Amino acid sequence: MSGHSKWHNIKLRKGKVDAQRGALFTKLSKEIILAAKSGSPDPEANYRLKMAVEKARANNMPQDNIKRAITRATGAGEKEIEELRYEGYGPHGMAVVVDAATDNRNRTAGELRFLFSKHGGTLGETGSVGWMFDAVGIIEAGMDGKTEEQAMEQALVDGVIDVEVEDGTMTVFTETGQLIAARDALRAQGVKILDAYLGMRPKTKTALEGSELHAALAFLDALEEHEDAQRVFSNLDVSDVALEALA
Repeated sequence: MSGHSKWHNIKLRKGKVDAQRGALFTKLSKEIILAAKSGSPDPEANYRLKMAVEKARANNMPQDNIKRAITRATGAGEKEIEELRYEGYGPHGMAVVVDAATDNRNRTAGELRFLFSKHGGTLGETGSVGWMFDAVGIIEAGMDGKTEEQAMEQALVDGVIDVEVEDGTMTVFTETGQLIAARDALRAQGVKILDAYLGMRPKTKTALEGSELHAALAFLDALEEHEDAQRVFSNLDVSDVALEALA
């Protein structure tokens, strides 16, 4: 490889990394803005904001960016950031819920409708698939070398509904009103908290394999990469066997 070609590839990789980091910071900023709008601009008096700031710091977001996002939540003359939920069916009947944050609901709706259609799905009306999910608190935590049995036993604190372990990560589901208390109780036990948020859990799951699973995963990736999508939930059931068959 020539020196020029090598440098060109390095610049391309750096540009991709910078773009991904910029997109992540945009999502984190919106999360902070919405959290600050929902209550006090003081993280110590607003648990949702505190979680958003902690997440931003964990992802190396500069402190100045965090402060600007909090200020923007109450700033006059700024474009209003709205919190919206979109629902629909992805490829092969998979139910999907997208929690988005946008300053232009018409643009976001149009772009998401295009993504659904492009991947063989349909963006539906509010409530079209929401009934297939339960509102829960979700805590993602590290295993820290524990066995599945040890991790699950440690996670059984007040407010916890269920625990799932997969790929070295523990997902703890809580009652919506017990998310913060459960997170703090786990943290007090030394559990490494990766993320904590209010979300949706499917009541039943849809299992896909082969090309159908590939199409479903590609669709979910496309949704998660959209700059306005904050969280994406689906009822897709992905088994290790099905994933290995795709490799």
